[in-house]
Amino acid sequence: MSILVCGGAGYIGSHTCYGLIEQGEDVVIVDNLMTGHRGAINPAAKFYEGDIRDAQILDKIFSENKIDAVIHFAANSLVGESVEKPLKYFNNNVYGMQILLESMVGNNVNKIVFSSTAATYGEPEKIPIEENDKTFPTNPYGESKLIMERMMKWVSRANGINFVSLRYFNAAGAIESGEIGEDHSPETHLIPLILQVPLGKRDHITIFGEDYPTPDGTCLRDYIHVIDLADAHILALKYLREGGESNIFNLGNGKGFSVKEMIAAAEKVTGQKIKTEIGTRRAGDPAQLVASSEKACKILGWTPRFDNVEKIIETAWTWHKNHPDGYSDKK
Repeated sequence: MSILVCGGAGYIGSHTCYGLIEQGEDVVIVDNLMTGHRGAINPAAKFYEGDIRDAQILDKIFSENKIDAVIHFAANSLVGESVEKPLKYFNNNVYGMQILLESMVGNNVNKIVFSSTAATYGEPEKIPIEENDKTFPTNPYGESKLIMERMMKWVSRANGINFVSLRYFNAAGAIESGEIGEDHSPETHLIPLILQVPLGKRDHITIFGEDYPTPDGTCLRDYIHVIDLADAHILALKYLREGGESNIFNLGNGKGFSVKEMIAAAEKVTGQKIKTEIGTRRAGDPAQLVASSEKACKILGWTPRFDNVEKIIETAWTWHKNHPDGYSDKK
């Protein structure tokens, strides 16, 4: 039996594919390469270039392969863009989930692991955030992911598809071998933006606000290594295969690191001074976002391997040093 990975050419999806293949799984990838990269695809996987909003390509994949379960990463994920182009996000993310679930029902595939987000919570009421906290997204991206979760809930009840939704925080780092890594356009994630300074790609990093109610005045975030996220998806798959009921889990290290702490750690890893400038606060940036992952640890048996922020940055630095322009397959 094979695992269908939707969005397996993307950042987290590609790392998960590598982990699945290491575990001896047969992997089938579908990706439209809109934000993914051909160079990120594990050569041991079977690849279909296509869009999950195309029912025909999904039915072709399900008919040509014995698919046991789906891991679903395919989605647009830029918060700022989602505010400017909400219909793009509802079409790609929500409608894509509808077509995928319809195809799964029609082809009798009854297990799905879903890549969700902490953006489903919106402004947190308390820290650390737990799975039963209120979900009130503050942008269309978070809203689209929450709708996708609710779609799975109702389809689970009506059609017997069991799901695990993994709500994670700031994905970071790269596979330790440096084969694959993070390459977004535009780049919005803090660690690669910081590393663009020692790479000579930008003059400085802007800190958006230093007057937050945190120890050093800058925002605190929970950074989780991409390999730890990959491990969690694989454990969630195991959980469903063993008869686990539909469930939602947070994934994070449970520790917050400030923007200034991340810059200091990057300076230590790279051995270079990183110039900073202070900007104004960005609208909608909470002071703290930190996860409680106790539920995932207890039920899935998940324990993050990378709990040291310098080690996380070190793996990212290895990738970016060796691939300063990202993948070579830019469209």
